[in-house]
Amino acid sequence: MPEPKIRKTAIVIETIHHEGGPVAETPLRKGAIMAVIQNPFAGRYVEDIQPFMDDLKPLGERMAQDLIDALGGDPAIIEGYGKGAIIGTAGEVEHGALWHAPGGYAMRAKIENSAAIVPSTKKVGVPGTKLDVPITHANASYVRSHFDAMEVGIADAPRPDEMLLVLVMTTGPRIHNRAGGLAAADVKGEDGLR
Repeated sequence: MPEPKIRKTAIVIETIHHEGGPVAETPLRKGAIMAVIQNPFAGRYVEDIQPFMDDLKPLGERMAQDLIDALGGDPAIIEGYGKGAIIGTAGEVEHGALWHAPGGYAMRAKIENSAAIVPSTKKVGVPGTKLDVPITHANASYVRSHFDAMEVGIADAPRPDEMLLVLVMTTGPRIHNRAGGLAAADVKGEDGLR
């Protein structure tokens, strides 16, 4: 299959200083990068869609690096991540599943301490559809302070024959987190869980 045809990309960075409590000494930064691409399977059922995952790998690698750069350029500061996809109405939700490996492994390859599975969500939607991308700690899924989400979307995407692919990264825990559980400082980093 040919290289994915990109219509547009977007990067959104949030800097969160407080959530109604005291101003954080170090603000939390959340970032999302989105790519709107043509869906090569739009309008028809195709049985063997897995080869498109290989076609998406370079895009995933480029998006992961661009997002790290937008968050300051140092992959060591990335503590949380997630991914997602919105599929235009001429496609199917399974097309979004093709983003799991290329998107997730691209981030894990660039973030040294990233043994945790990359959480994901996907759905079919019309232009302007929003997606809540789940976020967990990059090295241990049980770190409760990093359970979060980032709402993303683009006003004119996805069109019926497009896919909107998303990567999200964060630089730390939720501001004012106090729900307990495993602390990031106590992660053993052995199994992606604890």
